[in-house]
Amino acid sequence: MTAPERTLLPLASAAQTRAAVRLLLRPHRLRAALAVAVLLAGSAVGLLVAPLLGRIVDVVADGAGAGAVTAPAVALAAVALVAALLSALGLALVIGLGERLLARLRERFVERALALPLEDVEQAGGGDLTARVTRDVSAVGEAAREAVPQLVRAGMTIGLTLLAMGVLDWRFLVVALVAVPIQVHTARWYVRTATPVYAEQRVALGAQQQQLLDTVGGASTVRAFLLAGDHTDRVARRSRAAVDVTLHGITLITRFYARLNLAEFVGLSAVLVTGFLLVGGGSVSVGTATAAALYFHNLFGPINIALSTIDDALAAGASLARIVGVAELPPAAGPEHTGTPLDGSVKVAGVEYAYTTGHPVLHGVDLGIGAAERVALVGASGAGKTTLAKLVAGVHRPDGGSISLGGVPLDELGPERTRRTVVLVAQEVHVFSGTLAEDLLLARPHASRAELRHALATVGADTWADALPDGLDTAVGEGAHQLTVTQAQQLALARLVLADPPVAILDEATAEAGSAGARVLEGSAGSALDGRTGLVVAHRMTQAAAADRVVVLDAGRVVESGTHDELVAAGGRYADLWAAWSATRS
Repeated sequence: MTAPERTLLPLASAAQTRAAVRLLLRPHRLRAALAVAVLLAGSAVGLLVAPLLGRIVDVVADGAGAGAVTAPAVALAAVALVAALLSALGLALVIGLGERLLARLRERFVERALALPLEDVEQAGGGDLTARVTRDVSAVGEAAREAVPQLVRAGMTIGLTLLAMGVLDWRFLVVALVAVPIQVHTARWYVRTATPVYAEQRVALGAQQQQLLDTVGGASTVRAFLLAGDHTDRVARRSRAAVDVTLHGITLITRFYARLNLAEFVGLSAVLVTGFLLVGGGSVSVGTATAAALYFHNLFGPINIALSTIDDALAAGASLARIVGVAELPPAAGPEHTGTPLDGSVKVAGVEYAYTTGHPVLHGVDLGIGAAERVALVGASGAGKTTLAKLVAGVHRPDGGSISLGGVPLDELGPERTRRTVVLVAQEVHVFSGTLAEDLLLARPHASRAELRHALATVGADTWADALPDGLDTAVGEGAHQLTVTQAQQLALARLVLADPPVAILDEATAEAGSAGARVLEGSAGSALDGRTGLVVAHRMTQAAAADRVVVLDAGRVVESGTHDELVAAGGRYADLWAAWSATRS
């Protein structure tokens, strides 16, 4: 089967990102104003340090006694203490606000991601969504905890310090500004140059992660078809692209700091020369010139922080655009007129589908399944079995033809009603972290304990569930009690029983278990399908033999249809598959 084209999930524009941040900030405006006020007060108090040190210099230069130094020294200690307390409180308020905003953004992201059309998620690949919910959320979180508070505080300190230099003597302020053109040019150059680099880096890392997921997740298939070399080359190319764009970013950072050092040298030299001339002309005292030099020197830290956090801000901005791009996606439009399925019948008429343009996987497939009928799909790997199953489940939309459930076209059912009508149990199932009861309640949130136990008993899982240390209250999943492959699949089948859809699709639901486990799961699957329409993508031919009807797919076309006995007697494609299977069993 041709690999599907990847269409990454959208990115938010700068305007959309700003609008999303404003919307998140609106309920917390008072807290934001308080945080800014406290930080501003802390920065203002901290500016008293330089004139107090200048006062000590003047006292020493005038030859006054040691007692004259006591008062400014005590004031200096008090100023340092108050400034530290105010700054700590302000930073705590800003960080707390950032965490609240990030938490709400994460909630919106997860809420919207779970509502995305499954076809969009599959086309983008799990790597893109995983990178956004892990690496991108972490980048924005680090910025909210570190870069944003530092940037706010540095901006306030820079503004107040320049104001204080003007109060000392306007000429100090004028000469201090000679460094500004270099700094502004540096910042503008960096923003203009680095923004696309960081956006490219995020995309490259997402593509690399997706390729790793594809290769590792399909490792058995890769080995079986001797594709290890090809996939290794793909991973290497993706990794090389990610490394190249990262190195480009590091080169930009190095050039950025070199230009900032030049600005510091020019500015400080100008202030020192001006102080020397003004003290020589009697316009200012040595202490005042000292305070001006200290003010400018103290600007090194805030200016470097403000400009260097541009690096973190750009990276976080690129990540934020990727998060907002999903969080702000409009909900999928539902059908104008919704219908209610009359029964559990399925009708597939002339369905065409291609993952990649020009390479169709299904060719005019026709298939009718009666209510409560159990149909097995068989065929060689790549015949289109899983693709057809996903189309019936509403995961993909057909390129041509139509699919109806209970006499209602899928387009008229809409995503929500489709999910209540048909449930797909895949080969790979996930055990969520939490208690066994909580894992089951995902399928029916308000189910009683008796209903949970009945669902487990239906699929033959009650014996091992009762044997768990705390029964239904036993923690399962990552970091807790690990279920076997067979138990995990039975758990998925129990969820199917609880969801109680009229149509159920089992996509090779016993493939991951061993022979003994597969026999157990075949019985569990049969019980879960009782009373409902079943479409079974058969991994084991015994599943096909137990079905009411068998449909054979070959190269995306239906080539045979009938009961097990009829198809074996016909001596066609199914008979060959059955003979090959029987030979391996014997």
